[in-house]
Amino acid sequence: METAAVLDLLKKHFALDPQNAKVLVVGLGSTGISVARYLQNKGFKFAIIDSRVKPPLIDEFLELMPDTPVFTGGFDDAAFKVATHLIVSPGLSLNEKPIMKAIANGSKIVSDIDLFACSVNAPIIAITGSNGKSTVTTMVGDMAKAAGKQVAVGGNLGVPALDLLAEPADLYVLELSSFQLERTSVLNAAAATVLNVSADHLDRHADIAEYAQEKQQVFRGDGTMVINIDDPVVGAMKDQDRKTLTFSVKKPADFYLAPQASGEYLMYQDQPLMPVDAVPLEGRHNAANALAALALGVAMGLDVVAMCEALRNFKGLEHRMQRVAKIRGVTWVNDSKATNIGACIAALEGYARKVVLIAGGDAKGADMNELAPVIKEKAKGVVLMGKDAPLIEQALKDSSVPVYAAENMKQAVKIAASLASNGDSVLLSPACASLDQYKNYQDRGNKFTKAVLALAT
Repeated sequence: METAAVLDLLKKHFALDPQNAKVLVVGLGSTGISVARYLQNKGFKFAIIDSRVKPPLIDEFLELMPDTPVFTGGFDDAAFKVATHLIVSPGLSLNEKPIMKAIANGSKIVSDIDLFACSVNAPIIAITGSNGKSTVTTMVGDMAKAAGKQVAVGGNLGVPALDLLAEPADLYVLELSSFQLERTSVLNAAAATVLNVSADHLDRHADIAEYAQEKQQVFRGDGTMVINIDDPVVGAMKDQDRKTLTFSVKKPADFYLAPQASGEYLMYQDQPLMPVDAVPLEGRHNAANALAALALGVAMGLDVVAMCEALRNFKGLEHRMQRVAKIRGVTWVNDSKATNIGACIAALEGYARKVVLIAGGDAKGADMNELAPVIKEKAKGVVLMGKDAPLIEQALKDSSVPVYAAENMKQAVKIAASLASNGDSVLLSPACASLDQYKNYQDRGNKFTKAVLALAT
């Protein structure tokens, strides 16, 4: 979109114009740098502030924009006081005192997704949910490419949304977190979905109702709603006045599963699309992800044959139900990205046979009692580690499932190997965040992979 048209929209929606606005970008991470590039390109006056003494990307930023004011090592009241607009990193709560004070004094909150939405002509597919959003976002991107579209994929996954503007695109596919959605007001996606809602980020959201409300913001506007009718919280978001496509792994819907002569198939209304077994991912929840991706693609008019071919060739994501190895008849699966209860439950429910589960970490305020029923049904043994391992152990005290404690990943893998028999799976699906012991969930997954591969030698 031409810059003049973009600036008109920013002025209309946010009273944001280069002549009068003083923008404070709060947080110097990858999103903050993408915002800075955008603002510089559009001629805005802005400064950056970060509470860390040396943010990880500070050197890169100073090289890019040496003349931009940067405040580090705390939140300086003076910087907030002069700001007409705040663009706050999704990693920071809007309840930080300086941010709340600035808002009370009239500063407007704008998100990077708002800036993005005001800057594109091509349609947007927006994907959120507690679990599966990275998988579905990647699936839809692959489907669009297979259907011949020039597609840009990013947002909460990979490339920050504003950096996607560097190249032309026929279609944008965005993964969006609740933190991005809570501060976004003008997104009008051509097709959008909330895949599911389960307890997550309750250290940042007051309760699950508030969390679900933020997720629902993805449906702002008049685009097609893709609804998971297996999830009652998501089902309640359906708007009778909007075009809607539904998906389910439990009952008939627009996209669902049904038995055919040669096995179970992914279905579109009464049309068999492809066998479930042809989707190269473990677990029932990944069948749901495939159905959601197909629904989003159909909403955008993508060729169904091309989409199914993309699903057949889908490689999956690292640290997401990723098969690491099969050693002495035991399959080892890295699901380190399962940083909440819902993701762990979904992973366990995908197995017909009982597994050995490795779990634990930082529970982020979630109620670990919700894990107990599915662990009792699906786990033959549980190895726990990390800060909130005692919470999970307490939740399992009446379950009769054997529980073992480990100090680190290497020890957890050794214990799990002693519990697993030929034909079993060992599943790392922590149900917790990783930052109590690791740099991030990727680091945790890599440590798991290293420990597992060491078994083979």
